[in-house]
Amino acid sequence: MTTPAWTKQTARLSLRTVAVGDEKEMLEYYSDPEVCRYLLHGPWTADDARKNVEIRSGRTNLDDGDLNAVVLLDGRIIGNLSAHFVNETNHTVELGWTFSPRFHGYGYATEAATAFIETVFELPRVHRAIAQMDARNDSSARLAERLGMRREGHFLQDWWNKDAWSDTFLYALLRDER
Repeated sequence: MTTPAWTKQTARLSLRTVAVGDEKEMLEYYSDPEVCRYLLHGPWTADDARKNVEIRSGRTNLDDGDLNAVVLLDGRIIGNLSAHFVNETNHTVELGWTFSPRFHGYGYATEAATAFIETVFELPRVHRAIAQMDARNDSSARLAERLGMRREGHFLQDWWNKDAWSDTFLYALLRDER
């Protein structure tokens, strides 16, 4: 594997940019229908994993628009994080996260996302970070709240996904609120 474009250490975890070669470990949780229940796609196949990792491995610098990272515990991928600018003229970054259910309940998602948000706000032009999620995704909403994000919106039946209308929660955090 080549040297990652971005890395960060926490007390228990390592974060680094997604790299070709991460497919197998990411597929372990993205192939789980329950993990993908509230995501915009269904469970991954091996081909989906290859394509997604190839795309994400090219998104390594938020200053260029996107940062995609994996979260490692003792060298093993347990989840991933993403950040991208909402649009060119905005100072808002949208965050995303997905974690293996095998590692829920240990505070890893909070620890990793906190470190990731610190990185996002290191970029001077970032004023605001948001996270949008299916309103039925209680785990994701609780994570946003643990990160200090506030719920700013509850949009009713605003997204057609997997043959049904779903509600969306919008959470946000301003730079000076950290």
